[in-house]
Formats: sequence, C-alpha cells, structure tokens
Amino acid sequence: MTRPYYLTTAIDYANGDPHLGHALEKVGADVIARWHRLQGRPVRFLMGMDEHGQKVFQSAQAAGMAPQVWVDGISARFETTWRGLHCSHNDWMRTTAPRHATGVRALLERIRERSPDDLFDGEYEGLYCVGCEEFKQESQLVDGRCPEHPTRDLVATRERNTFFRLSAYRDRVLALLEENREFTVEPVTRRNEMLAVLREGLQDISISRSRLPWGIPFPGTDDETVYVWFDALINYLSATGYPADGWDEIWPADLHVVGKGITRFHCIIWPAMLMAADLPLPKGVWAHGYVQWGGAKVSKSEGAAVSLDGAVERHGPDALRYFLMREVGFSNDGDFSFERFDAVYESELANGLGNLASRALAMIEKYRGGVVPAGGEGESLEAAGERALMAYAVSMDGTDLKGAAEAIVALVTEANGYITVAAPWALAKANDDARLDAVLAALARALVRLAVLAAPLMPAKAAALWTALGQQGTPDAGWERAQAPAIAGARVVKPENLFPRE
Repeated sequence: MTRPYYLTTAIDYANGDPHLGHALEKVGADVIARWHRLQGRPVRFLMGMDEHGQKVFQSAQAAGMAPQVWVDGISARFETTWRGLHCSHNDWMRTTAPRHATGVRALLERIRERSPDDLFDGEYEGLYCVGCEEFKQESQLVDGRCPEHPTRDLVATRERNTFFRLSAYRDRVLALLEENREFTVEPVTRRNEMLAVLREGLQDISISRSRLPWGIPFPGTDDETVYVWFDALINYLSATGYPADGWDEIWPADLHVVGKGITRFHCIIWPAMLMAADLPLPKGVWAHGYVQWGGAKVSKSEGAAVSLDGAVERHGPDALRYFLMREVGFSNDGDFSFERFDAVYESELANGLGNLASRALAMIEKYRGGVVPAGGEGESLEAAGERALMAYAVSMDGTDLKGAAEAIVALVTEANGYITVAAPWALAKANDDARLDAVLAALARALVRLAVLAAPLMPAKAAALWTALGQQGTPDAGWERAQAPAIAGARVVKPENLFPRE
C-alpha cells in the first residue's frame, strides 16, 4: 500500500467562533491537499479541535455549560464551517476523543521508558498567558504583555508540576534546523526566528497542571492533568492510531501547517518530544502569516472587525478561498478588506475567468452547435497554457499558493487577449472554417486547463466549469488531462454565470 501524504493543520482552540485567520490556514492546507490529489497521490488530511485547558474550562463556566457540552457545540460549529468552505479533510481529531487520550498516555509512557531522566518533578513560578495557555519568559513579552494577546493581563502563577527536560534537546534540534533537510521549517523567515530562539538556549518546561479539572489525567499522578499544549501536539500522532498496529503506515507527517505564532511549539518542543520518545520526526512545518484588518491581526481572542460568515456571504466560499490565496497569501501577513475583495472578484473572477468561460462556450455553441472541433494544438494559446502549467506546478511544489493563483490569472489574461486578436466572429463571417475550428478548439483546451488549475483553489466553480465542458466526473485528479487536453468532440453547454456580478 502506498503511504499517504500526511498533512495536518493546527487544531483549533474550542473557546469561540472560527474567524478569517483560521480560514486562511484551513483553506491553504486544503489547497495543498488537493494539489497532491490532483497528481494522483493518496492524502491523509487531518483537522480538528483542541478541547482541553484552562481557557476552555473558563469559557464553558461563563456560558453555564459543562465543558464537554461546550466543546461538542464548538466542534460542530467549526467542522460545519470548514465543510462549508469546501475543505476536504478526511479525519477530524478532537482531543477529548478516547483515541487521543490513548495516544497521549502511550507517548508519555514511551518517554519514561526511553528517556527516564527527561521527566521530573519541579516547581515553576512565572507569568502565565491564559490566551496562549503558556508561561511567558521576559524575552517573549512586548511592553510587559503577550504580543499575541495584548489586552489580556498575565497571571502570576506558582505550581509544582511534572517537567520535560527540553534543554537537553537544544543542540539536536538546532542542528536539524540549521541543516533544514530531514526536518524543514518554512518560510525561511520562520526558520531564522526559531534558530535565534535555539541559539539563546532552552529552558525545561512544565508539561502538567495541578488541580485543573479539565484535561487528560497525567499518568502516574493523582492530581495533575497533561498540559494542554503537550496534549495538543500529540494529536498529530494519535490520529494515526498510535500506539495500535498500523500507525507507522501513516506517520511521520509530511507537513504540519500552522500559524507563525505557534512555531516554537511545533518547531522546537514537538521535535524534542519525539526525540525523547525515539520516534520519527515530521518532515516539515509550514508557518503562515496572519490575516490583518486595518493592520491588526484578526483573532477571536482580540476581537475581529470582520466576521467569517460575512466574508463567505459576500461572494461565496470559492471566491473567498481564491481571495485568501491570491491576495493575502500563505507566507507573510496580508490585509483583508471588503473593498479589495470586491475589486479582485470583479476584475479576476467575474470579468476574468467567468467572462472567458461564458464567451468561449457561447461561441462554440453558436458556431459549432456546442461540439468542440478538433485542432488547436499549434495555436499560441497552447504555449501559454503550457507556461501556466509549469509556473503553477513550481509554485504549488514550493507552497507558493499566491504564485499558483497568479498562474491562473496569467492564462485567463492570455486567453481573453487571444479572443480579441483571433476574432472568431470575423472568421465565422468570412467562412474561414479551418481557422475558426483551430481557435475554438484552442479556447476549449485552455478552459480544460483552467478548470484543473482552479480545482484546488475553487473546487465548486472548477467542477461547474468541468461539467460545462462536457467532461465526466470532476477535475480533481485531472493533472494529466491538463497536460494534454483531449476535448475534441465533447458537447459543451454555456454554464450559468460562474461569478455573477452584484
């Protein structure tokens, strides 16, 4: 059996509603998953919910609910949202699930067995950010506050807990990141940030909480629960079925997709945990930037000026997916505004791809009774299509999702320009049938390519275009079809307006 490409996102914290920042990550990861499927690769795509910890317990109390009832409702809300955005995950991990608790206990027991000196009792005193569920060092603070949750007061906390000897793994993790081969951290700016943290040295970390009633009981103790971040990271492993037979047919993960604010957990602490357990490391971490509104991070903890529901309702889920990848991107921080969303929708989707599909298919119906003629391979548009495919593949393989969207735009622009220069209406009037056949066939071939290229970013619209082109199934596994479109003889129909203008 071929080992699947194992892709994960950060699991969402169960204390509020999904927002645009979450959506950027989930859509970006979904685009990556769909790109691999497009090439015929099996994919295991994991999403889920982080349902333990102090913040969740407090949120449930404030709502007057039992914690499990609270997280059940939040989990349903998040998964419904991601399905509504056409996310194609095939596993949904909840940290309250029995299979996860089994994996957490098994990993802790393995660390005790393989690296017994790395778990020890100790006392921690410091400033705790409930928003991050993390003790903060002075070097992590900005003006005495957590940069991720600047409106929250840090809580002075002193506890006796179980510790993990993170400091013992500093040199090994540093060497891994410096080589950036077997365990990669991208983009390079995120790797450089983690290298700076490692070069400053690491402190041992508390991995349990005393007397917190909501969490996985810490094995071997009477009154401790597993620290929420230690618990949460293990979801990537427990989702494989670890420690049951077959887990190593999925693990290690090929890519963890996370936000830049949690890179330290994924790029330093998580590898060290796996090293202590003598388990394979994930192959890579991609740490994307934030969605900003007016220059400020969009987050549920700090409030958001724009709701995710409102953004979806504006022009539909596919248009939002496209805009997040095209305009915000998947590397650095990017701004969201409705004005820019409207402008991109109008110019690139309604007037661009939508108008191209409408014009081309209408002319095939008008001049050839809806049947695509043969020919078109030698047209200039064919070369433009091949360039777009190459640029798209290079971008996707490099996780440059904005570049992939740009390749689509480039081909749409070429095709619309081709119509203007070729003037099929003039060819029809002049009864130049051979030339008209070549032009119409070239346009149909370009649309096949565009349906395939659009499938990871806009799956529903791409499927509608695919159907309009008279193709069976969906374009989701059609990379070979995009490389050599075979559409002569297909019966096309002019689709309903793909991207209606408001």
